[in-house]
Formats: sequence, C-alpha cells, structure tokens
Amino acid sequence: MEPNVVRDPRRWWILGVLCLSLLVLMIDGTVLNIAIPSLIRELGASPSDVQWILDAYVLVFAGLLLTSGSLSDRFGRRRMLIIGLAVFGAASLFAVLASEPWQVVAARAAMGVGGSLLMPSTLSILMTTFAEDERRKAMAAWSTVSMVGIVLGPTLGGFLLQHYWWGSVFLLNIPVAALAIVAAMVLMPESKGEQRPVDLVGVVLSVTALGSTVYVIIEREWNIGMIVLAIASFIAFAVWESRSEHPMLPLAVFRNRDFTGTALTLLLMVFGMGALMLMLTQYLQFVLGYGPMKAGLALLPYAMAAAVFNGLGATLGQKLSNKTLIVSGLLVMGAAFGILALGAGYFAVLASMLVMGIGGGLAGPAAYAAIMSAIPLEHAGVGSAMNDTLQQVGMAISIAILGSVLAGVFTSNMPADAPDAARESIGAAFQLGYTEPAKTAFATAMSTGAWISAGFSVAAALLGLVLLRSRTAKPAEKSQTATIA
Repeated sequence: MEPNVVRDPRRWWILGVLCLSLLVLMIDGTVLNIAIPSLIRELGASPSDVQWILDAYVLVFAGLLLTSGSLSDRFGRRRMLIIGLAVFGAASLFAVLASEPWQVVAARAAMGVGGSLLMPSTLSILMTTFAEDERRKAMAAWSTVSMVGIVLGPTLGGFLLQHYWWGSVFLLNIPVAALAIVAAMVLMPESKGEQRPVDLVGVVLSVTALGSTVYVIIEREWNIGMIVLAIASFIAFAVWESRSEHPMLPLAVFRNRDFTGTALTLLLMVFGMGALMLMLTQYLQFVLGYGPMKAGLALLPYAMAAAVFNGLGATLGQKLSNKTLIVSGLLVMGAAFGILALGAGYFAVLASMLVMGIGGGLAGPAAYAAIMSAIPLEHAGVGSAMNDTLQQVGMAISIAILGSVLAGVFTSNMPADAPDAARESIGAAFQLGYTEPAKTAFATAMSTGAWISAGFSVAAALLGLVLLRSRTAKPAEKSQTATIA
C-alpha cells in the first residue's frame, strides 16, 4: 500500500464513469459485427464496403492513439474523455442517418477520432485515481466491462435488428455517451501529467507511422510505397523521440522488461483474439440460422465466464506473479480455440466461450497491471495509449490475416461452378441459392481460423514464459508531476 496516499471518496463512482465510457466503445465494435448481414442485405454493401466499414475505425483510432494519450497528459485526461465521448456520440448520430455505404465509412472514421480521444483517458484516470493496493481490483472491473461490452453489443444490437433497421444499432452509443459525459462532469476531478510542450514533430511522425502501418495491414497488399513510409516514419519517430527534450513517448520505458515483455505477449494474444467475434457472429447467423437477437444471447456465456474469472484473476494477482497468470491464461485460451476448431454446432461454441472467458479472466488483469505499473504516472495517458495501440494494431493484423484465411478457405471449399460472387461471400452465396455449400465452406473456414488463433495463443504463452519475470510487477515510482486539478 502506498504511504500517505489520499483516497478520493468518489473513486468507485469515478470507476463507474470510466467503465461506462469504455462500454460505449465496446458496444459499438461488437454491434457492428452482428449488423454485417443486415448491412449486406439492407444497404447493399459489398464485401469491400463491409471491410472498410470495419477498417475505417481501426485505421483512424490506432493512428491517433499515441497523440491523444500524450495530449491528455498535457491538457487534462477528463477533458479529453469528455471531448472524445461528444465526438463519438455525434458520429454515431451521423451513422444512424446514413443511407449509403460510404456515409457509414465516414461515420466510422469520425468514431475513430472520438474513440482515440476517450480510450487512453479511461485507463490513465484509473491509474491516477486508485492507490496501488486497489488498482488491480479496479483494472479487473475495467477489463470485465470490456469483455461484457463485447457481448452486450450483439445482444442489444440483435434486439434492435430484429425489430428495426440496421442503423438503429448505432443509436445505442448516443444515450450512453451522453450519460457518461454528464457523470464525468459531475463526479470526476481533472488530472494532468507533466506540463510539457506538445511534441508536434512526434505527433506527425506517430500518426504517419501508425496510420500507414495499419493501412498496409488492412489492405493486405504489398503496397511498397506505404511499407517504405511506415518503416521510415517509425525510424524517424524513434530517432526524434530519443533526442527530444520533451518526447511524446519516453523510449526508456522499453528498457523495462515487464513492460516490453508484456507488450509483445499482449500483441500476440490479440492476434489470436481479434477476429473471434467476427467469425462467431457470422457463424451463428449464417451457418446455424440464428436471428440477430438469438445470436447475441448465444454469446452471453463468454461475458459471464469473463466477469467471474476477471475477479478471480485480480484476487490471485495478490499472491501469484503476473507471469504465472498471463502464461496460464493464454494456454487456457489456446485450448478454447482448439475446442472451437474441433467441434461443430452451438455446443462447441458454448464450450469454447466458457473456456475462453476463464483464460481471458486470468491473463487480462495481470497483463494490464504489468504494462501500466511500468509507466510513471506523469505519462499515464501515453502509457495507456501504448496499451490500446498494441491491441488495435493486433486487432487489425488479426482481422487481416484471419479475414484472408477465412475468405481463401471459404472460396476453395465452394463448388467450382458457383458464380464468383457466391465463392467470395457467404452473404452473396445465400442470396444466389448456394446455402448448404456455403454453410459447409464457412464452417471449414472458421475451423481453420480457430487453429491459427490457437497457435497465436500458445506462441504468446511461450513468449511470456521466456520474457516475463516470475514476480508480481512493482509499480514505477510515482512522479510528483502527476496532478489532480
């Protein structure tokens, strides 16, 4: 326990606001997954349109995260949280009113701006609000809301899709964002880090590097110009930050083995997890024939298992090392993907999700604690942004790799005499009357994708076994420059 720490009596209410803000992002991402069949049918979205509706958000969000985290340290984390919620809510309203696929893409890009502003603030405010002895419990709650939101989105979205049009799924974001804004203004004090000048060169280089990298990943093409731009920007960013008097990202943090080891392990973990909901929501609706509402409810066991074992993981973290929890959790997740790959029907999905929730509950809080404990509080915003960036880049790579695998295996398992459109998309295959062959082909594709995800999970566990230290990560010494206004 930290000596002489002053505990904010509103800290658990503040955690509620942070979790509510996080819920906005989680609901949005998973609602969109379950809305894909409706987008194809009602908006006439092509596979390319669907891909960009998914990727526009990731591209903007990942590209701006480091910049947003740094600005939140400089100008105020609560301020950035509120601005981000406002932008996200306004962009959601634009999506509701969209009538063309390109308008949904534009709205999703605007949501990426809002998300990049609010996401780093949720974890950095948590770090500055809670003392060391309560942080892991607070992180477990934060992580639980993240996992619950992943499933709550499809459940609520499924209800809306069953009774209304596809655009209604974005209506969920607006009242939640408004409520979070009001709660933040009433309950939450402002917190800032070190009052350093804005690193404008670092801002430009980080946006260029991350944006071009994510673009190359999601395009899945050998765009030599963009690859060169990404590499050159990362090198220039590293050189500039190492020489800057007031760097956006203190590179010295990468010398901390707990931070670097956990970051790389987390990146591999997200590789495996990233496309899971994308696969499952389509499998439940297209292959098993569930309606949107039933598909959403079918995913609830994952949230329930994650909620229970997040709490257990936080409790075990007081006695076991982060390494033990992370490695064991990842191995359990690998087993869950194996169950999904070998099984068929909803029973296999149910068993896989329950085991997945156990693994994620063990590994998640420990990974977040290890990363954030290695970051001085004056850099909590940019540290949180690093954590978010790793997950978003990992998500983009996962969707790109597994998306390509799913498409390739699906196409190769469709009848050779089927039209090209039917061989490229399960939605088109259903519309053209190739229902049964498409179900079989998609089930085979998902099994292949699950094996790849299992491989990533095991690889992440092995990496953690080698890089992480067998002790509970100790928080970095708290800087006096982290202030509460």
